[in-house]
Amino acid sequence: MELKETSLTIQKGKIYVIEGKSGAGKSTLLNILGGMEKPTSGKVYYKGKSFYDLKDSEQAAIRGEQYGFIFQSFQLIPELTVKENIELPLMFINRHERTNKVEELAGYLGIENQLHKLPDFLSGGEQQRVAIARALITDPKIIFADEPTGNLDGETTKKMIHLFTSLCNKKNITLIVVTHEKNLFEFPDTLFLMKNGRLQVIQENV
Repeated sequence: MELKETSLTIQKGKIYVIEGKSGAGKSTLLNILGGMEKPTSGKVYYKGKSFYDLKDSEQAAIRGEQYGFIFQSFQLIPELTVKENIELPLMFINRHERTNKVEELAGYLGIENQLHKLPDFLSGGEQQRVAIARALITDPKIIFADEPTGNLDGETTKKMIHLFTSLCNKKNITLIVVTHEKNLFEFPDTLFLMKNGRLQVIQENV
């Protein structure tokens, strides 16, 4: 989907939700904001620097250390244990605070007893918690979540939304979520609607 011209500013510790039907351009926008898809025109700035004008190594460092990603399909590696899946991003940025940090996150997310299991032996909600832990292991400033509750039942979805909100408040993390579900978050800081590639603000809680 081709995105129409738009401008938005993302602030620290805020929750941004982008609603829209499949094919509306939500994931494309998320990929552009998250440094994974260069726009054909326009600029994306991160901390005052034009992201896509940086060297590839600088872009990779920001994606690896400043950004966290949560995908609809979780994208856990089935051959790795929960612990190994959570640690995976650290391998790409040469950080070694693994065991203590993994156990701390696992405890916070309620999966401390699952660390030595393989993903296939977990429920959908547990797999989602592993994906969240993996996104948080590098202490990112921004989490990009693409349909993060798309594979979860209603009760688990409620728990996940509460967890996301709590994380943002406690850790001052920015959360950008794209979803086809209406009213996924009760009180996001900004709610957008993406329709036919055009982004519009529906609601702002100042």
